[in-house]
Amino acid sequence: MAASLSTHVLDTGQGTPARGVQVELFRESELVAEGSTDDDGRIAAFAEALEPGRYRLIFHPPSPYFRRVELEVELSEGHHHVPLLVSPYACASYRGS
Repeated sequence: MAASLSTHVLDTGQGTPARGVQVELFRESELVAEGSTDDDGRIAAFAEALEPGRYRLIFHPPSPYFRRVELEVELSEGHHHVPLLVSPYACASYRGS
């Protein structure tokens, strides 16, 4: 069974979804997927049929301080949802469902 990934970005400073945020997914140095968040701040089917393993998600959020947020995640079989919460001077992530 393969792994799949979705993501969303919430602008907690504004209290709204973060639209148009560029997101890239890498496995080692290979770009696997890229896209921008929709009006709801989501990329619902960001990457499907991935081999389980270690990946890097790179977000370019709407923040005057954080120009780039990089998360390294270990994907096992099944679906994974990785949200990013960002405000002008703070960010956080968690494993969603």
